[in-house]
Amino acid sequence: MEIARRNIHNPILRPADIKPSMEGMNIECLLNPGVFRFENKTWLLLRVAERPEQKNNEVSFPVLNDERIEIKRFRKDDPNLDASDPRIINYKGKDYLTTLSHLRLVCSDDGINFFEPDGYTPILGKGPQESFGIEDCRVTTMDDGYHLSYTKVAPEGVGVGYIFTKDWKKFERRGMIFPPHNKDCAIFEEKINGSYYALHRPSSPELGGNYIWLAQSPDLLHWGNHKCIATSREKAWDNARVGAGAAPIRTSKGWLEIYHGATHQNRYCLGALLLDIDDPSKVIARSDQPIMEPTAEYEKTGFFGNVVFTNGQLVNGDNLTIYYGASDEVICMAEFSISEILSSLKM
Repeated sequence: MEIARRNIHNPILRPADIKPSMEGMNIECLLNPGVFRFENKTWLLLRVAERPEQKNNEVSFPVLNDERIEIKRFRKDDPNLDASDPRIINYKGKDYLTTLSHLRLVCSDDGINFFEPDGYTPILGKGPQESFGIEDCRVTTMDDGYHLSYTKVAPEGVGVGYIFTKDWKKFERRGMIFPPHNKDCAIFEEKINGSYYALHRPSSPELGGNYIWLAQSPDLLHWGNHKCIATSREKAWDNARVGAGAAPIRTSKGWLEIYHGATHQNRYCLGALLLDIDDPSKVIARSDQPIMEPTAEYEKTGFFGNVVFTNGQLVNGDNLTIYYGASDEVICMAEFSISEILSSLKM
């Protein structure tokens, strides 16, 4: 039962609204922002995906090499090239990403009209673990500051990085907290019985699948007591993979987690999990049907169509405002009633 109320101004951000990070690059996609409040404004931490302008007879893409961007180019008629997927290139058996992503800050006074403020620099990939870029950052707000969990992408695999900031000008990179292959990490915004908790998504191509797991930590750096809490479901809207969205929301019924699910045809929808307030490894209820599906034209067509994907939200009483990526290209906004989501869940 879809219960999303899409903003009439969607898409609220398009690639043309953001300046490329360097000359010669084009922004192909804006994706999946982290969301937070800071200095009485609404902020988005966008994933910005760039590549060089494409020529008719070749495929070109950027790679971070020793903290400098290197452009690789291959002829389209090269028999060793497979560029059939708009997201991934394979050349002589080796995979590359078609774009290089970094994180960019924008802010808004009304939550709809966003701009890039002066004095705030992009967060770029750094080091060999991020040579294919950084992606899909969740922002967890706590009393001490902002805790960023994001996807680190490199040829050796995809893992979860952790950055801490208080003012969005100085960043403390605290390394990789979940090793490959792992992503979709959302850290709870408060401790439970003295421990930190996070949702994450390890992947197993041979045994198991792309499932949501829960981890526990004393310090946000060392994680253990891992438990699988939600799997994909055969013949359902989330039969291929599932992954956490933003930090779970404390409600009177339990922790409410908005998650994404995808089919084997790569159609991405949103649903919800309800977790026990004292033991979040216990799933109380789950969406039988999506709470949001890609039905608007800007969600069905784009860089990679039939996608709604969120990892950022704001809560105001019963109102939940979700900022989401549509068709892997534009940023949109939708509102929900938390009580309506809870009522839609299947125990």
